[in-house]
Amino acid sequence: MVKTGRDLHELHALMAPRPFLVSGGAADPPQPWQALNHTVAVNTLLGCAYRVAMTNRDTHAPTASSNTQIYEFSAYGLGSKR
Repeated sequence: MVKTGRDLHELHALMAPRPFLVSGGAADPPQPWQALNHTVAVNTLLGCAYRVAMTNRDTHAPTASSNTQIYEFSAYGLGSKR
């Protein structure tokens, strides 16, 4: 993507309004929120809310807590009528 001059926010815009979660670990900085904020704006334009989320944890490996967050967001996203 980067080699062709594309940016993450372009991919996110194409995914809207599909719900998605970024589950970040210790090596993943919060900068992806910048691209996610663009996705929130596109979703708002499309009349959709609460479809984008990002979580972070202190370790790189998934934890019981991060897995629970993924399951809960997935259940919400699959059942959401917004």
